[in-house]
Amino acid sequence: MFQNLTGSTSQISLTALRAFEAMARTGSATAAAAELHVTHSAISRQVKSLEKQLELRLFDGPRHALRLTEKGAALAAELHPAFDRISAAVTHARGQSDELSVAVHASLSVKWLIPRLARFHEQYPHIHIHLIELSPHAETHRGADAVIRLMGPSALNAAGVEYIAPNAIGPVISTQRAGTDARMALAQAPRLISRTQTSSWSDWTQLSGVQLPAPPSAPRSLAHLHFVLDAVLADWGAAVLPWILCADAIAQGKLVAPYGFAPDEGGIGVSLTGAEPSRAQRSFLRWLRQEALPSDCHLHPPEYL
Repeated sequence: MFQNLTGSTSQISLTALRAFEAMARTGSATAAAAELHVTHSAISRQVKSLEKQLELRLFDGPRHALRLTEKGAALAAELHPAFDRISAAVTHARGQSDELSVAVHASLSVKWLIPRLARFHEQYPHIHIHLIELSPHAETHRGADAVIRLMGPSALNAAGVEYIAPNAIGPVISTQRAGTDARMALAQAPRLISRTQTSSWSDWTQLSGVQLPAPPSAPRSLAHLHFVLDAVLADWGAAVLPWILCADAIAQGKLVAPYGFAPDEGGIGVSLTGAEPSRAQRSFLRWLRQEALPSDCHLHPPEYL
């Protein structure tokens, strides 16, 4: 990342260590900057300063695709739990046992969690939820008591992860576009994808065994899954989306899923911080499981097709 790294190791900056830890954990300077509420350039300067102080190269590769070096990965592995303990100690000192900071990807937050939070507050009025936006490719967020995200099978089996519900994906179109022959309408519709899930159509084909005709044009890409969902609702075209994001729109009769949804072996998982779950964390987990029961997953095509 930087050439001719030299410098003193007499004093290591805690700010620089924090910037490096966030960048290593989130996978980019941009995501680290968003988490720490600083600029992208500030993160880069701090990481460069740390490399000079340590006389070590911590990242390798081109600027747009940096990866941790062996020594960088080893340092990050030691820093992650250390900063977790600092965060937990501060939370404990503030006496925030009934405050819960929840990090969640924007699409899952906007289309599933937020519409249901009123029910949580009715059931647990003493627990205050603070939502934090989780960067698209981030797996953790500093200071969060819980991180909710769609995970693959290996991540769901990792230590500290609580399984909430299965995931399934399927193609959806607006009810207006579906007309009287939803499958024909789907085959002819322009295809939409998210830049965070570019392989969604091929993933569904592999899972379902359904081979649709070639699309009429190249897929149109949008930034986030919730943008894609809104575009489908606005009748821009069709998209393959997770059931959990579509459940409400399907129940309201706004969307049609001509082939149902195929389980993808992944699911919704929650990563908790702390050695033992707090009362607020345990209550939140119970509520999440109530809201995302497996029976809430419509895996089969509608009966009328």
